[in-house]
Parts: sequence; structure tokens; C-alpha cells
Amino acid sequence: MAKPYGLLVAGFNYSNAAEDEFNDWYDTEHVPERLRIKGFINAERWLGADDPKVSIATYDLESLGVLQSPEYRAIAGANLSPWSKRVTGKCQRVCRFEAAQILPGNQAGRANAGAMMMFAMNVKPEAEADFNAWYDQEHRPRLAAVPGCLCARRFRTEGGTHKYIAIYHLESPAVCSSQAWKEAADTPWTMKIRPQTSDRLRIVLKRYQRKI
Repeated sequence: MAKPYGLLVAGFNYSNAAEDEFNDWYDTEHVPERLRIKGFINAERWLGADDPKVSIATYDLESLGVLQSPEYRAIAGANLSPWSKRVTGKCQRVCRFEAAQILPGNQAGRANAGAMMMFAMNVKPEAEADFNAWYDQEHRPRLAAVPGCLCARRFRTEGGTHKYIAIYHLESPAVCSSQAWKEAADTPWTMKIRPQTSDRLRIVLKRYQRKI
């Protein structure tokens, strides 16, 4: 049985960094470094739909083990490049997640998506079984069926601030504020589960496009 895909998410608020340098660093060094590593499937950059100074990068991985490979460890953590250390030192960390895909299991993000919504949360241990049943059997299928939702995936992290993450690739940011999305999300089962969750982090993003 194939290992589930992995996911790396890195988010910054770069309000205190120069925008042109931040994007040059990401586009010409940071992302290319990672895409040269075996097991990195893709790299996508996103900016906050409401606050464009929020930058999120997502990387689909052949497995979470890619992040333990010598090739990745050689460019990450204490081994970040001088440029990486200088730029990130000016930024505020929004999030960082390392996670394994729960559902569908081995699906990469849709390359043509104009937007993405990320939702991270924790859940009370005693409610976890019901939470997972709700997400797998009702919540994810209903949201995936909303017009404009191109891809709906669930992940479980390996430690960190949040245990569960959902990533939705969308045609536009408006999809997840539509009436159809609200009707798909707000069900009696959802109302039962919601009080059992905490630390909810919801970020709606637009695909980053490099300025020529």
C-alpha cells in the first residue's frame, strides 16, 4: 500500500520585509532549492485574500519522510541559506505544518486553482472519533461538492500547534463565502462537533502571481 502524501506548509506575515526582496528570495532561491529535492511534488505560493502581506507556501510531498531526507535537512533548519535567514528574520511566522494526507490519501493540489482555503484546528480527545467520522463522512464530501471547489483534502500533523488541517483548492476566494458553502457546512452534525474543536485557524488565500 502506498504511503500517504505529505504536506509542508509555511506561512509568514512579511509586512516588515521589502516586498520585492521577499518575492525574489522565494521565487529564485527558496522554492527552486526545494523542488530540486527528490520527493517534492510541487510548490505553490498564496497570498491572503484580505491581507496580501500574509504569504503561505504549500508543498505536496511523496511522503512525510521526505522532510527527514539528508537532501532536505541540508537546506533546512540550521542549514538555511544566509539569504533565507536574513529574509525570514524580518518576518512574523504565521504557521508551519508538517502533515500526512488522510483523505483522499495521495492527491496533489489542483494546479489551476485561483484560491485556497486552509483550516487548521485541534479537537478534544474524547470527541476525536466522532470528529473524524463527521469530517470523512459528511463535512469533506459536502464541501467538495460545492460549485467552485476543485479539491478537498484532509491532513494530520506530526506535532506542532494544530493536529488537523484541511486544504481546499477553489476557483476563487468567493467560493468559501458563498451561500452554497454555508449550507454545505452548517448541518446538525457540524453544530454538534464545533464546540469540541479549538484553536481554529482559517485563512483564505489567492494564488500568488509573480509581477513581470
